[in-house]
Order: sequence, then structure tokens, then C-alpha cells
Amino acid sequence: MLHHVVTRPNYDRASSVDEHPIRMEPALPSEIEIKLDLSSEALESLLGSDLLGQPDEALQQSSTYFETDDRRLSEKGFSLRVRSTGASHVQTVKASGPAKSLFVRSEWETSIEGNEPVLDHTSPLISEFGPELEVEAAFTVFIERRVWNIELNGSRLEVVVDRGDVVSGNRRSPVQEIEVELKDGDPKDLFIFIRKIDAIAPFRFGIQSKSDRGLALLDRQQFMFKAERLDLERNIKASSAFREIAASCFRQFRLNEEILLQRRNSEALHQARVALRRLPLRSLCSGRS
Repeated sequence: MLHHVVTRPNYDRASSVDEHPIRMEPALPSEIEIKLDLSSEALESLLGSDLLGQPDEALQQSSTYFETDDRRLSEKGFSLRVRSTGASHVQTVKASGPAKSLFVRSEWETSIEGNEPVLDHTSPLISEFGPELEVEAAFTVFIERRVWNIELNGSRLEVVVDRGDVVSGNRRSPVQEIEVELKDGDPKDLFIFIRKIDAIAPFRFGIQSKSDRGLALLDRQQFMFKAERLDLERNIKASSAFREIAASCFRQFRLNEEILLQRRNSEALHQARVALRRLPLRSLCSGRS
């Protein structure tokens, strides 16, 4: 489908004062969130414990993700979805990777009518890809979601348990995860709560978004993952660079760990070892033992 829009200035893009002398929109706070992957048994143990109790909210949701036929959105670090909850429809555009650093904020959320995306200047897609951008449904996520609002040491946390499937054609990927987000307060309380979960139910840190899972269904099945390209800003601080590199190493390890546990693939084992070897090497390069 072709969308014609009226061009207007886009002040969400990060830039210098000289480029945009008028006031830019204030930066929105970034999410502080941890994703956890649990087995069915571990999740049942957690839900049956006294840690969470009864959920504050229970929802049935479906989220359809849209892409171009040549996958330009994901290649440039963008995702576009429409989430339907009852009669409500919310469109979300997210920027990740190199695309994230181009903007003051990295997520644009808009209520829309119907379950088809609206491509206008409430998000950066038109400015990035042009007014003739055409997208189509790529995959859909069907989720049973439960939400808890937790107060801990004066901090406010949101705990979300998602169960369901990502579906593309006749392929599907199960989803069984917990997201714990700090809404307000001290970040250390987020980790205190994560430790409380760990005392009840074993988990692995999640590194795949639902969008990642859906895109994997569109591709041929992979049996190992090499290190992904990492683009660092020229003037990045050493501590920030180390965090980015460490996160990349961890992601490579976890992706290969999943394959290794399921298929005992030797190439996945090799790449998992590569990820672990990269981490101490980067530690030495940063001047740390």
C-alpha cells in the first residue's frame, strides 16, 4: 500500500543547536528493563509462590509486525508493529542499534483506528525511507499477558509475564518470558527483585525481542551465530564502549547457547566459546584485569 503524507520538520532527530535553532522536543527517559526466559516448570513455580500474588491486570493481545518486502526496516534498525487489545489498537515504531543513536528518543507510540499501520510524521519512518514506503504484515505475536505493579524500597517496578507464540505462516516460535521494568526509583531495586525471582525459579537472561523471534521465522534456520557488527561512536567513553562490547559478547553467547542446548551443534559450541574469549580480551584492552 502507498502512503502519501505532507512533509513537516522532524525535531525528534538528534542534532546540534546550529542545525535546529528552535527548541527540540525534550528527551524521553530510556527504559530500564530486564528480560528473563524461563522454562514452563520454573514459571509455574514463580506464579505459585507468594512473590507476585494475583496480577493487577490480565490481557489477551495480538501484535502484528510489518516489514518491507526487502526487509529494509529491520536492516536499518527499525521495527513497526500494531498491537491490538480488545477494540484498542496502538502503533509502535522502535529504533535500535545504530538507528537508535540518531534520535532524541527511540520509541514512538500512537493510538490508531484499525489494525493497519499509519505512516506519517509521528514517527521517523517517512523521513528515513521516503513517502512511498510500502509495508506488509510479516508475522503476528499472540500473547496472554499478566501485569503486576510492585513497590520495593520506595521504587516502582512493573512485572510482565508473557506466554504465547510468534506465528509466521506455518512456522511458530513459543514465547515464555518475564520483563521487569523500573518505572521510578533506584536501579539497584530492580536487581534486588531479580534476585528474589532467582531464589524461586531458575532463569536465563533474555536477549531476543519478539521482533527478533519473528524475523528468525522469516529466515532459514540458523545453527550458529557469529558476532554481530558493533558500531561505536567515535567519542564514546571507554566505560560505555566496554558495556556495549560486553553486551555484544553476551548476546552472541546466549544465541549460541540456545542452539547448543537444543541441538548439540558443534558450530554453536565454537561460537559460544568465541563469545567468551572475546570478553576477557576486551577487558584487557580497556585496562582492566
